[in-house]
Amino acid sequence: MLIGLSTVFIILLFFIDQWIKHLVVASIALGGTHTVLPGVLSLTYLRNNGAAWSMLAGQQWLFLVISVAALAVMIWFFVRYRYNWQYEIGLSFMIAGTLGNFYDRLVNGFVVDMFQLDFINFPIFNFADTCLTVGVIWIMIVLFLEDKAEANHA
Repeated sequence: MLIGLSTVFIILLFFIDQWIKHLVVASIALGGTHTVLPGVLSLTYLRNNGAAWSMLAGQQWLFLVISVAALAVMIWFFVRYRYNWQYEIGLSFMIAGTLGNFYDRLVNGFVVDMFQLDFINFPIFNFADTCLTVGVIWIMIVLFLEDKAEANHA
């Protein structure tokens, strides 16, 4: 099958990311904030032309090159481990997140960020960032469990 469930999942996550960004841009003024859960979560529309905490701001070419290289590696692993659902899930989240922010940088020259955690001093982030984080944590857990299983069989 050319398009598997994981590919559909990647596309779905990508469109959810873009839909959330569109809604924020259409409904919140640049720099504006809308409280969702008082003291917990707000939506704040920011244009981020850097990485977390706006590191390397204005270096869009660098982020585009890094994104292409990261996508190439992730897609290679995705194809290599296509029959291992545990890796497929983590890689699907990571690919979708990378694609979401890559698309923003390519089309807009910046990434739209919106999720602000009001209970901690943390960078404002977006759904694509969340996908990347979930994917990395998922892969780390899978690797940990595999190592633990191998150690128990040794």
